[in-house]
Amino acid sequence: MEKTYGFNGTCARGVTFERADDGKIYNIRFQGGCNGNLKGIASLCDGMEPDEIIRHLKGIRCGYKATSCPDQFAKALEKEFVENE
Repeated sequence: MEKTYGFNGTCARGVTFERADDGKIYNIRFQGGCNGNLKGIASLCDGMEPDEIIRHLKGIRCGYKATSCPDQFAKALEKEFVENE
């Protein structure tokens, strides 16, 4: 099932991803932001469990900002899969 989440406080506007029947995250696509960096993050996270992605990305900051695109992605996964379990 495909999910889309909007971001707050980052250059990217949001992320779209799918959770497969095996529970892993696939087909990650960021909207806006630093194109090459976010493609790299998407590629590295493809096929990972949500909790593993959250563990690696949660709390990362972008410069002086309190959050980042990776942090916002982790928060989207938390909202979707951790809070609902």
